[in-house]
Amino acid sequence: MPTNRLVAAREVATYAGVLLDGLYEAGGQDLVLEVREQLRVISRHLRINKDFSDVLADTSYTPAQHCAIVKNTFTELGLNPVLVDVLGVMAQRKDLRLISRVSASFEEQLEKKLDVTVIDVVTAVALDDNLRKQISEKAANEFGTKVVLNEQVDRSILGGVVINVKSRRIDASVASQLENARKILKQSTDGGESS
Repeated sequence: MPTNRLVAAREVATYAGVLLDGLYEAGGQDLVLEVREQLRVISRHLRINKDFSDVLADTSYTPAQHCAIVKNTFTELGLNPVLVDVLGVMAQRKDLRLISRVSASFEEQLEKKLDVTVIDVVTAVALDDNLRKQISEKAANEFGTKVVLNEQVDRSILGGVVINVKSRRIDASVASQLENARKILKQSTDGGESS
């Protein structure tokens, strides 16, 4: 007999697979990548929004009411209808607690089914074509797949680059380097000898 973990793992893979297949059929790779980011936002939203989580945990609501609440909320936010439908089913089955795992499984299945590696690149200014090409070529050689860059501009990093790929984070931002220097200076002044 399968354990609860195995059952949950199958459910997670099923939700992610249904979502991926539905999105690909509806709009191809571009839609899959667009909703990838929406799924990550929803995952974070459900983790930090206590009021919404409390409503979903409230047993005075029926499963159908939980489904309707989730569908109405996320439709109003402009999320993709395929994603909203999957989230509705998850709410109805009281499986929204699995959303982070569904998001991770979606990432894995996206890479396998579409033979693509998505690289999240954050810079203080927009990438130029030369840097975009260098990152793409290096990653394509390393991973042996097509590469898609998901570019974001975040002026708070001051300069440099932050890259997230396959659960790895490479932080070469100026902000990070300044924070590391601050820590080193604080350690040397806190624990150093006094004259």
